[in-house]
Amino acid sequence: MTDYSYPTVTGVILAGGAARRMGGNDKGLIAFLDRPLVSHVIDHIAPQVEQLLINANRNIERYRQFGYPVISDTLSDFQGPLAGMLAGMQAANSDYILTVPCDSPAPSTKLRQRMLESLLRSGKKIAVATDGKRIQPVFALLDCELADDLQNYLASGERKIDRWFTQQPMIEVDFSDQPDSFRNFNHPEDIQTAGFDCSVPILGIAAFSGTGKTTLLTQLIPKLRTAGLNVAVIKHAHHLFDIDQPGKDSYRIREAGANQVLVASRRLLALMQTSNIEQSEPLLADCLARLDMRQLDLILVEGFKNEAIPKLELHRASIGKPLIYIDDPNIIAIATDSALPDEPSIPKLNLNDLDAILLFIQTFIRQYHHD
Repeated sequence: MTDYSYPTVTGVILAGGAARRMGGNDKGLIAFLDRPLVSHVIDHIAPQVEQLLINANRNIERYRQFGYPVISDTLSDFQGPLAGMLAGMQAANSDYILTVPCDSPAPSTKLRQRMLESLLRSGKKIAVATDGKRIQPVFALLDCELADDLQNYLASGERKIDRWFTQQPMIEVDFSDQPDSFRNFNHPEDIQTAGFDCSVPILGIAAFSGTGKTTLLTQLIPKLRTAGLNVAVIKHAHHLFDIDQPGKDSYRIREAGANQVLVASRRLLALMQTSNIEQSEPLLADCLARLDMRQLDLILVEGFKNEAIPKLELHRASIGKPLIYIDDPNIIAIATDSALPDEPSIPKLNLNDLDAILLFIQTFIRQYHHD
């Protein structure tokens, strides 16, 4: 055990399975959005822990290229996640290990915080995440003092993770506000057809610069609110930006090196989080994981043009740009201020008729829940 006043946590990415349902392919190394699955997991977990380990039983050198220590099971023949957890406990120089699977590309950014706070309040030895319907046993925070007990359990021939958990002082931690953080891939077709299995309707706003996307949103959102809808907006910026001004206290604290700065007042809460990980563009899945879905009826997305989500195209003839829907099958309607050369097969709306756009969105939401 370490001698820190505050509990320390080692992240353990479980990549040691046989992946039989994935055709025997090493799950963590399968490409998703042009990067290995394990790379996405690292992006989410590394900032949350003091140390990160990858548990793998093959392709060891390949996993080492990600820059973190690789540990293998002490048991042979792919004995399951408990074997990886035991290897993590034995290798970690911390009070706890936080385990996540290699095939869930967007684990919650609040995983360590919520799990550790719940565990410390309860006085238990294991915290396991639940999506509100069932526990997610490989998303767990475990006291490293359990290593001997787990080793004895495995030595007896037992392998069932749920059974061992129930033998320990355990608390379930609610992540029902972030069910998408547990999305995982078990079959090759899961990755090929991966979309956003979100409990809240997502509608993208697709348009060229100068069309007036932001102007439309600022006019449309009050109408949505009047209609009784709670709306979130995710906007993709192609340039550096800052929500605080140089010289302000929060700016100075973050510039001094704090990875996360949360500023709260009676009416507003803002979280600024920096990342040392090079990434060409932010992922929509990462942004969605930060929203509290329980409070929302609709998520509007501006930008993220390559994401496979339903989109409403805005087209203004005066800016002289081509129509987007012709090449994007995810566009389900077009709002324009002019006649089109060819009548589209999708609904066409008047760009200047906010009531018509509101009615379209209300119908979209009803159909989403009906489907």
